[in-house]
Amino acid sequence: VQLQASGGGLVQTGGSLRLTCAASGRTSSLYRMGWFRQAPGKEREFVAAINWSVGSAYYYADSVKGRFTISSDNARNTLFLQMNGLKPEDTAVYFCAGDSNPRTVLYSYWGQGTLVTVSS
Repeated sequence: VQLQASGGGLVQTGGSLRLTCAASGRTSSLYRMGWFRQAPGKEREFVAAINWSVGSAYYYADSVKGRFTISSDNARNTLFLQMNGLKPEDTAVYFCAGDSNPRTVLYSYWGQGTLVTVSS
């Protein structure tokens, strides 16, 4: 499975962005897809995840609950992250990720990342 993230950019505090992750290859094997982010000088952290096989069962980090929404268009093999109410602390490189194993919380497939910068 190959993943390609896009949609990052520069936005002011309070603004919105929509990230997109295009999946290709053996997408029918995917069970779980998610978004992670890594801010400068910090470790990568979980943002949101979705049960790809059913397109529901959403999970969010506490820091983004109520502001970010993860969704998918399985027919087009595309994952989205709608980000509203952006804050400077949301500045990071955002990665989409996927995995086929329902018995773990690990992710085997990773996209290249897209940079989100929130100005104050």
